[in-house]
Amino acid sequence: MIETVETEAGTARVTWHHASEPRLVLAVSHGAGGGIGARDLQALAAALPAHGVSVALVEQPWRVAGRKVAPAPKTLDTGWRGLWPALTRPGLPVISGGRSAGARVACRTATELGARAVLALSFPLHPPGKPEKSRADELLGAGVPTLVVQGGNDPFGRPEEFPEGGFELVEVPFGDHSFAVPKRAPVTQEAALETVTDAVTRWAASLG
Repeated sequence: MIETVETEAGTARVTWHHASEPRLVLAVSHGAGGGIGARDLQALAAALPAHGVSVALVEQPWRVAGRKVAPAPKTLDTGWRGLWPALTRPGLPVISGGRSAGARVACRTATELGARAVLALSFPLHPPGKPEKSRADELLGAGVPTLVVQGGNDPFGRPEEFPEGGFELVEVPFGDHSFAVPKRAPVTQEAALETVTDAVTRWAASLG
């Protein structure tokens, strides 16, 4: 089911993948350079409904409008806030999630919006090659149970670069920022995506 939602940042779009007996909603948005067709988002939408988690794939207003460049973080947050009533309408706890820039939005707004937890896929800890420009404060400030799923070769922050904190981190071996693995890697692309879906399924079950 596809739903359009009007926000102060423009029209957003939510593609729902409903569980037959849902106990949670996982709302996930895309990054600054892609859409909800991302391999990890599609894998989660296919896997989680069977485990009682309805998945809402969220397209931010700038993406719906056909723009190629994401707006400033403040505008992304405005769009996410405007979407929240549609995400909570089923009356279930909502995991606020996203990949890359979407993960930052989820972290920044989680406490304010009353999210049950945060799923951060490929959290951009720093711009590539600039570890001094850390965004760790956004992750550490989420204020709710948080799962980070990070590629082992992510130029925006490898797992070993992350600080200690109140979050769980799962590594996708050999994965880059999109969880793509090299053809020469000893794991297949399918196995890499299974690492993502298995980790999120297990973690979501622990949330009740």
